[in-house]
Amino acid sequence: MNRNGWICIIASLLVLVGGTIGVVQIHNEVPKRLINAPLLAQPTADESETAGADKTLKDIIFATQKLVVMIETDNGLIGSGFLYNDQGDLITNGHVVIGAHAVKVRTADARELEGTVIGIGTDVDVAVVRVPELAGTKPLEMETEHVGEIGDEVIAIGSPLGYQNTVTTGIISGVGRELNIDPYVYKDMYQISAPIAHGNSGGPLVDRETGAVLGINSAGAEQGAIGFSIPIGQVLSLVEGWSASPMTELPSNIAMDSDIFQEGAVGDVTFEDMASYLVTHFYDSLNSGDYVYAYSLIGSTWTASTSYEKFREGYIGTKNITIDDISVQVQEDETAVVTARITAQERVDGAFTDTPYKVVYTVGYENDQLKLLSGKGQRIENK
Repeated sequence: MNRNGWICIIASLLVLVGGTIGVVQIHNEVPKRLINAPLLAQPTADESETAGADKTLKDIIFATQKLVVMIETDNGLIGSGFLYNDQGDLITNGHVVIGAHAVKVRTADARELEGTVIGIGTDVDVAVVRVPELAGTKPLEMETEHVGEIGDEVIAIGSPLGYQNTVTTGIISGVGRELNIDPYVYKDMYQISAPIAHGNSGGPLVDRETGAVLGINSAGAEQGAIGFSIPIGQVLSLVEGWSASPMTELPSNIAMDSDIFQEGAVGDVTFEDMASYLVTHFYDSLNSGDYVYAYSLIGSTWTASTSYEKFREGYIGTKNITIDDISVQVQEDETAVVTARITAQERVDGAFTDTPYKVVYTVGYENDQLKLLSGKGQRIENK
């Protein structure tokens, strides 16, 4: 493409911060088996048999989403970030946290944490946010050896809550792209066919085959399914330097072009939204076979009466669960009752059959973290 053609594309670019229009919502598919006591599913094969198998698209998406966060600033900007080391450090775009020192971080398991900006570029659109509570968590793998090539299949993943919970898939359709969007200069960008929606700035671009992070989703065309990502290898030494030696004073001379860096259009995330999200995320974890993670989402009263082994055993034999309908009623005691109709694909006499259930969860805070406090399910008999 000639230079004038690129100027036209650049003129139409919008760096995306704020609300999200979901392209692929991961809230539609939910896990596995309902039998009597706990609620719902288990893999059809033993985990030890599948541990070495190739990762499916669903596996990669869920494993990545657990380590992608939504970042909110006091000035109303909303974006994404992802855990890149075991110190609790998140990589995001500089334009997501520009002008901020302290930020609010919402994790995939519905925790609301405090983060501190410990490094931000003045001409490179990258920043690092440190969240002490995430220290010790195994981070995403950074792709340091392989450089993305045209035709590589990729996944662009955004923030984990509400309409931010989006995943878009595509390919690297161009390399070496250069953009100038004040105050940042973008060099050697990946052009991707996976569109980057509002609120997904700062999220990871993931290799479809390995699940490793190839880049940072940073900009998207205002029209058309085109996105642009900063190659992770281009900025890794910079962010590692901030992690090793955090900035003592953040630069104050970064001027943001308000016509391009637009403030988010997403309203506040309500308790009702969070309760609904937690239930669907619980099912997502079960569908992905991550029973340890699913068990971590339930409250202490539930875990006191149900061991992990019993919890896991309760889900053996179900292939998949789909949420057909879900509703939330907020209670006066600061809990929420989430009621859903689901369809469980269960193994019966060696064959799978679809069985409808009504499930009811109580969701509330425990030690300042949202949990599934209780749950029960009942089979819906066909009349």
